[in-house]
Amino acid sequence: MKRIIAFAFLILSFTQCTNSKDPLHYFSEAERDSLLADIITYVYVPAPNANNQTKFKADFRAFYVKQLPSFYLQNYVEKDGISYFFMIRPVGASALYRRGVLGKMQLDPKNHRIISFEEIANTPHLPEEVVRERGKFLFNKLVQEGNLDGYLAMKQYIEWPDASLKYDKKTHTWVNPQALSLLP
Repeated sequence: MKRIIAFAFLILSFTQCTNSKDPLHYFSEAERDSLLADIITYVYVPAPNANNQTKFKADFRAFYVKQLPSFYLQNYVEKDGISYFFMIRPVGASALYRRGVLGKMQLDPKNHRIISFEEIANTPHLPEEVVRERGKFLFNKLVQEGNLDGYLAMKQYIEWPDASLKYDKKTHTWVNPQALSLLP
């Protein structure tokens, strides 16, 4: 009987691990932190003396690595060659509120470096526990459907994209959609 229980526990543990949305299911802690620093480079303000074009240079990496304690890679799933993520980030100088960032990217399988990147949605400024709850819901929908188009009207869950801001994959910034139409 003990063997049956141990075997059942082993099977249950294995299935729980293989369905995990925990980034540590895919990466070591060091790899996760390196990937998180890469994501921060895309979603955060440029480092001092950098701009949106130069912020990816190695000279500025230390600035983004220094931000790691303020960011948390909550969920991560790889599906059909796409990596989906849900990250919790700081909001300005506020200690009371956080923001969720949901996105997708492609990684180089050899070194886990980002090949392509897109922010799909940002939550409003909310208490962290609310960001976790709403972000989990949105993350599951993003992984299932590949987008969040059907949920964009849920303003208590998604602040951007909206009528005033869309994500520009070329510049990796949120811009006014009318400005996008003026670009070549």
